[in-house]
Amino acid sequence: MTDLKLLAMDSEDLQVISTHVQDAVIRVGDMGYARGDRRFALLMNRFDWESGAGRRDKGLRKRAALHFDGVQSVATAGIDTNAHDGVLELLAIHFDPIDGPAGIIELNFAGGGTVKLGVECLEARLADLGAAWAATAKPAHALD
Repeated sequence: MTDLKLLAMDSEDLQVISTHVQDAVIRVGDMGYARGDRRFALLMNRFDWESGAGRRDKGLRKRAALHFDGVQSVATAGIDTNAHDGVLELLAIHFDPIDGPAGIIELNFAGGGTVKLGVECLEARLADLGAAWAATAKPAHALD
């Protein structure tokens, strides 16, 4: 099993990253904005969807890092940023272009929480950080 390393420079690339991080769990304290570096980064335990887990297999999780460069602003909604030990489940990441390469990257979490990043252009990197371990449960979503 190889470690995942992905770079997104456009919406299609970001969709690939979004697919790989769907159902990742993230500690609120493991997200942060480095204003001087214009970087927003987060550590996560992502569900390894590409491992091909069967119906009875609970699958694998991997520690991974995701960061966005060229970040000019960060806005959160529905997330208590002071609850550093709080856990969020990432559902999807989207990019909405606004002016040329600039736009808004939106991270959507279960329960309605969002993080919106104002960026001068889309540049995101995802990298696995180590060995995989057995997941305690395979993510499942109710279909409405």
